[in-house]
Amino acid sequence: MTPKIPIIGIGPDGLSGLTARSRDLLTSAQVVFGSESTLRLLPELTAERVPIGADLPEVIERIRADLGSKRMAVAAGGDPLFYGTARYLCDKIGPEHFEVAPHVSTMQLAFARIMQSWEDAYLTDLATRPLDVVLDKVRTVETVGLFTSKEYPPGRVARELLARGIHYFRVYVCENLGGKDERITQGELGDIVDLTFDPLNILILKRKPNVPDRPKAGARLRRFGNPDDVFAQTRPKTGLITQAEVRSVALAQLDLHPGDVAWDVGAGSGSVAIEMANLIAPSVAYAIEQDSADYHLIVANAETFGVTNIKPVFGSAPEVFTGLPAPDAVFIGGNGGEVVRLLEASFAALRPGGRLVVNVGTLEMISATYEVLKRLAPPVDVLLMNLARGVEQLETLRFDAVNPTVLLKVRKPS
Repeated sequence: MTPKIPIIGIGPDGLSGLTARSRDLLTSAQVVFGSESTLRLLPELTAERVPIGADLPEVIERIRADLGSKRMAVAAGGDPLFYGTARYLCDKIGPEHFEVAPHVSTMQLAFARIMQSWEDAYLTDLATRPLDVVLDKVRTVETVGLFTSKEYPPGRVARELLARGIHYFRVYVCENLGGKDERITQGELGDIVDLTFDPLNILILKRKPNVPDRPKAGARLRRFGNPDDVFAQTRPKTGLITQAEVRSVALAQLDLHPGDVAWDVGAGSGSVAIEMANLIAPSVAYAIEQDSADYHLIVANAETFGVTNIKPVFGSAPEVFTGLPAPDAVFIGGNGGEVVRLLEASFAALRPGGRLVVNVGTLEMISATYEVLKRLAPPVDVLLMNLARGVEQLETLRFDAVNPTVLLKVRKPS
């Protein structure tokens, strides 16, 4: 049986920071692969050194050629499976040929130094991801950890964020972590635009509280089914928007036509109401919202989309239903107890033949909503939606699941 090739995580203290077994595996290897910066941390090694740079296919061929004939090892900074070479090597040669001995990653060290949790952070490497894609994701998240690159150092990243109007982060630059010249710089994005940092750095962004997302710029806007991130959303509610795919199906269930009157009850950022308005013009869509911050976002999003036949209504439902024209279609979104309380009033307001669609995401709300709707206008159409969106990483495609959600629909008898 061919011995497995160890992929060993290396910290800034080199061999001295490794376990006895990891040291033995490295010192007994005849060939050691690693980036130049990692190999410099291992001056004691007498083995042949093969730098890993941009020529990854050549490295793959060299490893394949020496399998079974030479004792090989791979030295990788920190955790080799965290934006390291291990995943690429395993994908190309096969995981059965390797074993991994991780070290603490520099990303872990960086968050530890600033005393912040990273469990929900968006983490990526600017050496492998397009800057526009990364910054568009940064726009909507709470915490960010970035491996910067020679092309995109911290100052340029800060400048690009500010140019897009994304100014709502506090920034930390963590350099040479674990080394004698370790340094942590913190401040506003504008503070680091003209500063120079050591190439070995981690850039961490921490969002300021209660600041709305900057809407995605340059996106081509659709009549319906627009991506979630083109709508400005409030914190901490980002992610509670009715997802684009769910929104599209809900609008189809509402069976909207030009001239219909439509209500979006609990409109949030107004995504459903805005797309309702596009489909029923020249008639009016009413976006009913009791949160003042969300109410102002509805106004801002309608302006972004250039939708003029939408009327934001500020206040608590069902009290604000008084005086509104009877709707042909009503959409209710949310998971709170107020959803059930609104069902009877919304159904009563519908014109004969009108459609009511409710979007809920918890088991308790599915059951409660179903019971009420079944009493009001059986039968109830129930649709469970499970979505997963494709994401490309290191030349492979994987899927990120979206939380399951349920649409319930009834029609008022003519």
